[in-house]
Amino acid sequence: MAIFVTGDTHGDFTRFKKEIFYEQAELTKDDCVIIAGDFGSVWDGSARERCQLDWLERKSFTTLFVSGNHENFDLLAEYPTEDWHGGKVQRIRPSVIHLLRGQVYDIQGKTFFTMGGGSSHDISGGILEPDDPQFKRKRRKLDASRALYRVNHRSWWKEELPSEEEYQTARASLEEHGWKVDYIVTHCGPTSVQDELSGRFYKADPLTDFLDEVAERCAFRNWFLGHYHVNSVIREKFAILYEQIIRLKI
Repeated sequence: MAIFVTGDTHGDFTRFKKEIFYEQAELTKDDCVIIAGDFGSVWDGSARERCQLDWLERKSFTTLFVSGNHENFDLLAEYPTEDWHGGKVQRIRPSVIHLLRGQVYDIQGKTFFTMGGGSSHDISGGILEPDDPQFKRKRRKLDASRALYRVNHRSWWKEELPSEEEYQTARASLEEHGWKVDYIVTHCGPTSVQDELSGRFYKADPLTDFLDEVAERCAFRNWFLGHYHVNSVIREKFAILYEQIIRLKI
């Protein structure tokens, strides 16, 4: 059995084509590929998106993902939760599965703590409200200045960051496992890690600060994350992934 991890896909699964991800020829549904956030194919419910999900479902492996900041959390909320490998999940397709925040899963005999989410950094122009009477005028002005902005419940959701209940769930899960797991999968990194990666370009937030707490208190073998659109390793244990697909040595 095999477990692979990769970074943000944003609804583009080119990297999983057979001629690129050739290892899949020998995989089965017992094997899995974990996407470290910004899955991006629960976004608009379009026919194209449904075809993408069906294409993933036909793959020989099981696709797992944590949430990023670029997800449609309104659509995700419509999927029921169920128990899977010791934690709660949402099943988007039979073998396309959303790993929820604050859970610990037993996958192929290894424990995985997951905590998706992250702050959007492409919003220097702000968040527009679609029911604002001045919405169209504001949008035209932002478009003319090429400012980066998002629209609430269309391209941005406050649920990109965990709720207090999800933090409580995460602490309880880690406490239950004695603050010791084999692997951690998140979208963004601990504050100290993203500071080291970006020279403090990315601002800290409650999630990155919480992940700093996890990094200090929890014993783990490796930590995988996406979000920053680079492939890099920090402090030997933290693997920041983008297009790269890596296989775990389990």
